[in-house]
Amino acid sequence: MNTSSESGNTTPPRRSVFSRMTLIAFVAGAALAGSIVAVAATGLGGCGFHHGMMGGAHGAADVSAHVDHLLKHLYIEIDATDAQKAQITPLVKQAVNDLLPMHTQLQSAHTQAIEALTQNTVDRAALEAARVAHLQLADQASKRLTQLLADVDEVLTPEQRTALAAHLKRMHANS
Repeated sequence: MNTSSESGNTTPPRRSVFSRMTLIAFVAGAALAGSIVAVAATGLGGCGFHHGMMGGAHGAADVSAHVDHLLKHLYIEIDATDAQKAQITPLVKQAVNDLLPMHTQLQSAHTQAIEALTQNTVDRAALEAARVAHLQLADQASKRLTQLLADVDEVLTPEQRTALAAHLKRMHANS
């Protein structure tokens, strides 16, 4: 029987601390995966590439190089072992490859919404179709990112997940 509340001790049970750390790791991982995919999908953010670069012959190589660069810095931050790197790199690259087509679909839905808004009369059906497309894409991306997070979570230690969360918190504070 837990007597902590009877003795006046307000220390939460270990389970809630673990739950908070799991939540932090999940959010941090989601932010990392989302950042990698978003930066890769939007033309390597700020590196002089245009959104449309993915259609070019050099697009896949550029995205891969950028993901490698991001992962290199991440691995330093979390002190990843060579074995962990060998496991995480293909997981992230496959997720990026799975998510990049969704970026194109999202652009299409966005274009559809803009076109509906610029007509002489509001095309409510087109706006609704664009909204539904956005929601479906968000759901698909969320599922894929959750899969990536679970896969990466199995590779990292609790200390590494904490380091990752701290790194992402610093990055978020600077943006």
